[in-house]
Amino acid sequence: MKQRQFLDVVPLAEAKSRWHGTIDLEAVGAERVPLGSCLGRVLADDVLAPGDVPAFDRANVDGFAVRAEDTYGASEGEPTSLRVVGVGVAAGHAADTPVTPGTAVVVATGAPIPRGADAMVMVEDTEVDGDTVRVTAAAVPGARLSAAGSDIARGETLLRAGTPLTARETGTLAACGIDAVDCRRRVRVAVISTGDEIVAPGEPLALGQVHDANATLVADTVREMGGDADVLGIAPDDEASIRALLERAKRDYDLTILSGGTSKGQGDLSYGVLAGMAEIVVHGVALKPGKPLCLAAWERKPVAVLPGFPTSAIFTFHAVVAPVLRRLMGRSEEARATVRATLGQHVRSERGRAEFSLLGLVRGTGGLVAYPLGKGSGSVTTFARADGFFEVPANVEYADAGDEVTVTLLGHDVTPAVLTVVGSHCLGLDTIVGHVFDAAGLVKVIAAGSKGGIAAIGAGACDVAPVHLLDPETETWNAPFAPDGTRVLRGYGRSQGVAYRGAHAAHFEGDDVEAAMQKAAADPALRIANRNPGSGTRLLVDQLLA
Repeated sequence: MKQRQFLDVVPLAEAKSRWHGTIDLEAVGAERVPLGSCLGRVLADDVLAPGDVPAFDRANVDGFAVRAEDTYGASEGEPTSLRVVGVGVAAGHAADTPVTPGTAVVVATGAPIPRGADAMVMVEDTEVDGDTVRVTAAAVPGARLSAAGSDIARGETLLRAGTPLTARETGTLAACGIDAVDCRRRVRVAVISTGDEIVAPGEPLALGQVHDANATLVADTVREMGGDADVLGIAPDDEASIRALLERAKRDYDLTILSGGTSKGQGDLSYGVLAGMAEIVVHGVALKPGKPLCLAAWERKPVAVLPGFPTSAIFTFHAVVAPVLRRLMGRSEEARATVRATLGQHVRSERGRAEFSLLGLVRGTGGLVAYPLGKGSGSVTTFARADGFFEVPANVEYADAGDEVTVTLLGHDVTPAVLTVVGSHCLGLDTIVGHVFDAAGLVKVIAAGSKGGIAAIGAGACDVAPVHLLDPETETWNAPFAPDGTRVLRGYGRSQGVAYRGAHAAHFEGDDVEAAMQKAAADPALRIANRNPGSGTRLLVDQLLA
């Protein structure tokens, strides 16, 4: 079919509008689903209550069914005496003896209320003497009982179409005696990875290869949302292999998601193969990460080619594909849960592209504080530590520390940490946190560098700030940087130095760090890989180079 554009970058809103206008967004068909298999499904039709719940007037306490007016004025000082009649009513059994003026019937919790009674008196408010019960507290009509239909009445709408079924909803269906409902069938999603460099998890890596994280990441996200995801495999950079998987996806699935091969580099074949099979709607979206996103349609079924880098893939999935998947499920395009938070560090952005930044959330003295966790679009491990992400609009170049932002949660809520650690990170810290985690249950660690830790603890956004900062004027470690109201506790020593290849031994053998830095700075043929800005080691190296 006709190709519309090739990396003709369009704004996010326009990309979504074009795609939605080309694909069928009607929910997939419905099927009858037994109650035991309903969890996670989406209702296709409204569900009406087949009967009253409860189906009878029900006792909420153990005690005596009475006429409320017979107890008026009763107190511990002046109890009211009633005659006990009948053999008592147990849960699951009918009440055979009616309550008449001056009488009471023993009734267990959950049992039917006898005819004539309009209240329950708790056992604790009675004294029994043979066939007489003395009531020491007055009751009002309706006290401690549930009237028939008070929870839900027959014919009332119990659940609405489009409702995702959680344990709350399935429990409600069970309480109403419903053993099956009409649900949307699960949306079938094909997930395909492409590229010679992609290797399945568990397989050994050759130089230049990476394990396939995208297939698991995308497929499990689809499953979390309630869809059925099948990973069709990894297609090498070969047009015939890619086409074979696409043909299968086109035939058998409602939505197809590829990752990789959508840029303009050598070996990026997914776009070209897809262009010969489907209508390319958009190729290039003003997103960071995620610019090479490709959106297409075949027979009005949606196809998306996500960028190959994991962070780019999952952001574009959430921003563009997830709303379509929800529509196919019969749900609204509702946004994920969000919270407001204050940025703990500034975030730079590229004007002209909306940019997403992964964040870790901690609870500060003034509310939630968000720390950027970005390691670039090739990082996937960052997702394990991220609580959510926020968007820097296309016309904004940076967000300052202290700015309030809206954070879209990757989970359903933010669990407060027992212990929050923000600052310099190392393997020694991991070991310590492992022991504390066992004892405390929940520790959150944000690797923000020594300077970030100092800022965080000064703002009350963490409990502990691991730091290793040298004050060049006093040649003292850490103490000169401690904010007011904090204590410096000596932890453990760390060796810092310069690692070099054996071929450079003649340059550095026997030198201390300062001498090595001077030699490296003086020799233009040598290159230094420095630590990240904000870390204590980076600051020390900068001082030595100066």
